[in-house]
Amino acid sequence: MKQYVISVDQSTQGTKALLFDRDGKLMLRTDLPHRQIINEDGWVSHDLTEIYQNTVEAVKQLVEKAGISDKEIAAFGISNQRETTAVWDRKTGEPRDLAIVWQCGRTRGIVERLTKLGYGELVKKTTGIPLSAYFPAAKMAWFLEQGISGDICLGTIDSWLVFKLTKERAFKTDYSNASRTQLLNLETLAWDEELCRVFGIPKDCLAEICDSDAVYGYTDMEGFFSEPVPVCGVLGDSHAALFGQGCLKPGMAKATYGTGSSLMMNVGEKAVYSGSGVVTSLAWSRGGKVNYVLEGNLNYTGAVITWLKDDLHMIQSAGETEALAFAANAGDGTYLVPAFTGLGAPYWEEKATACISGMTRTTRRAEIVKAALDCIAYQITDLIRAMETDTGMAMKELRVDGGPTRNKYLMQFQSDIAGVPVNIPDAEELSGIGAAYMAGISAGLYRIEDIAANQKRHVYMPDMEESIRAMKYMGWKEAVRKVL
Repeated sequence: MKQYVISVDQSTQGTKALLFDRDGKLMLRTDLPHRQIINEDGWVSHDLTEIYQNTVEAVKQLVEKAGISDKEIAAFGISNQRETTAVWDRKTGEPRDLAIVWQCGRTRGIVERLTKLGYGELVKKTTGIPLSAYFPAAKMAWFLEQGISGDICLGTIDSWLVFKLTKERAFKTDYSNASRTQLLNLETLAWDEELCRVFGIPKDCLAEICDSDAVYGYTDMEGFFSEPVPVCGVLGDSHAALFGQGCLKPGMAKATYGTGSSLMMNVGEKAVYSGSGVVTSLAWSRGGKVNYVLEGNLNYTGAVITWLKDDLHMIQSAGETEALAFAANAGDGTYLVPAFTGLGAPYWEEKATACISGMTRTTRRAEIVKAALDCIAYQITDLIRAMETDTGMAMKELRVDGGPTRNKYLMQFQSDIAGVPVNIPDAEELSGIGAAYMAGISAGLYRIEDIAANQKRHVYMPDMEESIRAMKYMGWKEAVRKVL
């Protein structure tokens, strides 16, 4: 009997395979990391072959560890790191270069050139996203300008995995990933002819766009499955987390805390365009109907903690930050603005550099660690305020997920500084859960009503005086002003 769903969450740092039973309960997971390839120019890359091999191996380990029969698997879903951009040969299926990771700023020259030519307004009006090196269109253009040509595929990580996993060699992507490329027209829901011309990208190099719950093809996982399993749930990781959190109605929002972070608000079946520095994207498409979102992306949130550990050697593990932050002087006025590769939403200043300000002679390690955690919450709050302005809706709660949500100091400070309840499910793997639910619903195993219905949750409530909140947030805005 078909009673299991497997999803893969292919993230910036590694690949997770997750197994769910017929009630949607997460039973088991396996993890495999992959290399972060950074050259002397600071270019950030991933090895596509390594990612694909890790995906297959993680699934094999999962099934073997669980002791289930592959014949019991009803569906396979994918959630993926977004904006990371791949190029490969359509005939051989081999990569033509390393993937350009979303964090990488090597395409700034292309963006500056197109901005000078006056294309910024066209890009934003058509795609809902300001022209930026962050997104795949410029990355695709960079590949082509390096002389890569022939019968090639240009796509995001979901389309790479779908192509490699499916026996049909399906070159397909879903609407959530397509909406992040800066090539999708949000009104026609198709690749935009004029933008493809502007970026110099042939449309026949781009994937077919499908509903998130479509059947993309069938995989035998490199011969590991005795019977092919449908790949029928594909979403960008933040969109998958929104779905897994059950944010299915307009006004509901979630924040995913990872290497970077994404705050996303469901705005319904009609697009809302931002004048406050966040972007408009598609949440997903199910059964031919789309939902739109407002979203803000942050380059450095969890990565700030990695910086403290690996580069400054202030901590040995991320787990130390909670106790240090609680032990720090609560009145210390140190602010860290983590503009290591520019500032993303809602400021969009790619030339900004990071700074620590407000230190005094009594500022020590604990206070700097506290400032590193605080900057995560401040950045999320910037995005909340922008979305409230754009929609005219006050955010009633923030549903959150990701590893940093285990940090009690960070979650309480997030609730305090944003002034909203912060709602944390016990389940941590919301991106993988969202992809699994999308696949399971497509395969008829789950119901849309079941999403998030049985999740146990912990809620942090705001517990900071309004005057203190306003003073702290004003100090943050002043620190950002100095960086800008």
